[in-house]
Amino acid sequence: MKEQFYSYIKDLQNQITKALEKVDGKASFREDLWNRTEGGGGQSRIIENGEVIEKGGVNISAVHGPLPESMQAYFKVGNVDFFACGLSLVIHPKNPMAPTVHGNWRYFEMYNENSECIDQWFGGGLDLTPYYLFEEDAKHFHLQCKKACDAHDSHFYTEFKDKCDGYFHNSHRGEARGVGGLFFDYLKADKKYSIEDRYDFTTEVGNAFLEAYIPILEKRKSMSYTPAQRTWQEIRRGRYVEFNLVHDKGTLFGLKTNGRIESILMSLPPTVQWSYDHQPDSDSDESKLLEVLKNPKSWV
Repeated sequence: MKEQFYSYIKDLQNQITKALEKVDGKASFREDLWNRTEGGGGQSRIIENGEVIEKGGVNISAVHGPLPESMQAYFKVGNVDFFACGLSLVIHPKNPMAPTVHGNWRYFEMYNENSECIDQWFGGGLDLTPYYLFEEDAKHFHLQCKKACDAHDSHFYTEFKDKCDGYFHNSHRGEARGVGGLFFDYLKADKKYSIEDRYDFTTEVGNAFLEAYIPILEKRKSMSYTPAQRTWQEIRRGRYVEFNLVHDKGTLFGLKTNGRIESILMSLPPTVQWSYDHQPDSDSDESKLLEVLKNPKSWV
């Protein structure tokens, strides 16, 4: 299973980077290969200063070795070995009318002292973070999420949409990071689903990414905007940074397993502002976005 899924994310990385380069039309991804001392490594692909994409990364990794003590406590296990692989992406467009997007699809195994696999699961999802709310964009994104879920279980979309709203939430701000999408973790084999079923679902969601995001990016990439709207984008990017550094479990796992810092923090946008107690005007487009972020809604 680990070889099958790693092969899948390598192909998906190629598909996504090719599609994003086509939309940008100017910049190309540069590949950065890296190795982890304890075992494994990855392929980071970074794009910067493009015509459309200000900064983005589409990274894959496969790491293995003894599970660090800090993570043993987290998983409530003793001395075990682990294997983890996944694809993680974040795209920050230049235009404030175009939303930031995040996606992650991953697989994890744990082994006992006899190198026998004692646990395995899938996780992942995708979510959208607009700076200006276009409801048709949120509906399109969620519709693609729902289609991927409905191909496997009619209950999946509601379950994983709710988990996404709960997870990508800046509790210290009382607001969501964006308009959500899907989030799932610890998808294991059970009485209803085999591990192959979990693979099929996770890859279905991964395959939905391009249709969920590229049409939105194409529609918004050339819209006009003002310096004030750019400032708002940078202030909202600050909230994105806050979530990733304060709450995100993937960032925590990477840092505690001696992951590669540059790849872990590639999700951070290039220009950000933290204005003291910034409050948008009432009834403005900015305040309309905040209303939705404080009260997540059903999009489809």
